[in-house]
Amino acid sequence: MLRDIDNYFLNLQEPTKSCMQALRDYILGLHPEITEAWKYRLPFFLYKKKMFCYFWADKKTGLPYIGIVEGRNIDHPMLEQGNRKRMKVLRINPEADLPIEVIEEILTEAMTFYK
Repeated sequence: MLRDIDNYFLNLQEPTKSCMQALRDYILGLHPEITEAWKYRLPFFLYKKKMFCYFWADKKTGLPYIGIVEGRNIDHPMLEQGNRKRMKVLRINPEADLPIEVIEEILTEAMTFYK
C-alpha cells in the first residue's frame, strides 16, 4: 500500500507531476538530514526533524510552489511573502527548467536558521 505522500505525487497531472517529483528528489538529496513527511495533507520536508519546506499549488493558477517555513528571514527577490506571517513561497513553472541555482541558494540559506 502506498503512503499518502506517494499518492500525492502519483495523482498530479503532467507536467506538474514530473516537475514536483524532480524537486522532491533534489530536495531529499540536498542534505542527509532532510527527510519527508505527510503533514497537513501535503508533502513536507523536515530538516533536523523540524518543518523546513513544503509543496503546494496556488489556488487561482494551479501552479506549484515551494513554501519555505523560515522564509520571513530570507531576503531573496524570487520569494513572495503575500499575506503570510512566517513563510514565503517560491513559485515554480512546471513547463520551464527548474531554477536549481535559486532553489539551492534559498534552501541553503534556510538551513542556517536551524540549530
